[in-house]
Amino acid sequence: MTAIYSDLKDQVVLVTGGGSGIGEAIVRQFAAQHARVAFLDVADAPSRALVRELTAAGATVHFEHCDLTDVAALRRAIAAVAGRLGPIQVLVNNAANDERHATEEVTEALWDSRIAVNLKQQFFCAQAVLPGMKAAGRGAIINLGSISWIIGQGGMIAYTASKSAVLGLTRSLARDYGPYGIRVNAVAPGWIMTQRQLEKWVTPETEKEIAARQCLKRKLQPAEVANVVVFLASDAASACTSQQYIVDGGWV
Repeated sequence: MTAIYSDLKDQVVLVTGGGSGIGEAIVRQFAAQHARVAFLDVADAPSRALVRELTAAGATVHFEHCDLTDVAALRRAIAAVAGRLGPIQVLVNNAANDERHATEEVTEALWDSRIAVNLKQQFFCAQAVLPGMKAAGRGAIINLGSISWIIGQGGMIAYTASKSAVLGLTRSLARDYGPYGIRVNAVAPGWIMTQRQLEKWVTPETEKEIAARQCLKRKLQPAEVANVVVFLASDAASACTSQQYIVDGGWV
């Protein structure tokens, strides 16, 4: 059952990477709150299908195609959302790329591309919405991190380096913009069973690792991350800022 936070009704929410996986679950949860939801993604077909489904059910949902590594395009897309739905009151920086890569094979181009998609765009999305939040005297930003760097996961060093930096970004923004009533938090998921994870990384061997390392002996679902994100966006979390909330079934 989804908790309903009445203060989120008609709030303008922007989610990056909202067309699939955890991002899709977040879009669905905010739609269930009767928020006015926009999301950015590069995958047109699933994104448009999600919009059709949710709007047919009566939700206000808008999709903008955007390559978030292109900062100029990012700014244009966010301006388009604000022009269509109004000033953005909640930002969820969800988009990321967790492709595995061997450390000795990392090139400068690969390193820069991973930093761009996993960290740089989070900052520039926040920068783009902060003036509107300052003018309103309130706002909530939720940055998606990861437990990968906390547990010392190998095999994707640029990803884990980026995700560790999300916490520093979160705490700096929270400190600088708290005086304007803007709350900034991070959510660090564990191994969440998105379709991408199931198709690419989950094997009988890794399922044994999940069972051994998580306190909860089951697979975690995208909606369980979305529940925490929606809570942090709501007035129920009015005193919560500059924190990282782990959603990993007790892995860490």
